[in-house]
Amino acid sequence: MSEQPVSRPDDVLVDPAPALAPALEAVLMVTDQPLDHLTLAQAVGHPPQQVERALADLAESYTADGRGFDLRNVAGGWRFYTREDYAPIVEKYVLDGQQARLTQAALETLAVVAYRQPVSRARVSAIRGVNVDGVMRTLLTRGLVEESGTDAETGAILYQTSAYFMERMGLGSLDELPPLAPLLPEMSDLETDLDTPEAGPKRADPGPAEPAPRLDG
Repeated sequence: MSEQPVSRPDDVLVDPAPALAPALEAVLMVTDQPLDHLTLAQAVGHPPQQVERALADLAESYTADGRGFDLRNVAGGWRFYTREDYAPIVEKYVLDGQQARLTQAALETLAVVAYRQPVSRARVSAIRGVNVDGVMRTLLTRGLVEESGTDAETGAILYQTSAYFMERMGLGSLDELPPLAPLLPEMSDLETDLDTPEAGPKRADPGPAEPAPRLDG
């Protein structure tokens, strides 16, 4: 009978470090700032010297393959960037996204903010009669609305239109807005409802509607 090999402590299997190049790509794909080779080496579990060489090799291979992105060593760290040849395409995509049409719900909410600013989200909801949380997030993301301090009494965040809104609307000041404010309810008319526990929107915002005209038109 053959003898069974005796297990020794140094025979214990240890998980090898992941393949270097794919591991570096995976980490660099999710970072929002340049990472130096020492930080990357710690993240992927490889010696710093190997990581430094692998980064340079990756950068060269992306250029040789004509990829739409490249890997650059900038400000002491490595990060993916759009290749300069394709910058106009990315710029067009970003600008087209900013010019996407707003829904009717978003336009109505934006109008309330424009004429009643600075105004809290709760008061905008009370004026429109619907929950405007989602719409306000959209307007904030688009840069059309911005925070403007807090209400002294309630501590609620107040909102106002942004400089970008003024630019897109072609306005020099808010005084140039069309005289629609008198058509909106006075804030004093809403105080009682807002202070009542049962108060608040009775229905949810209906969501996306038919696209409305572009703001930049």
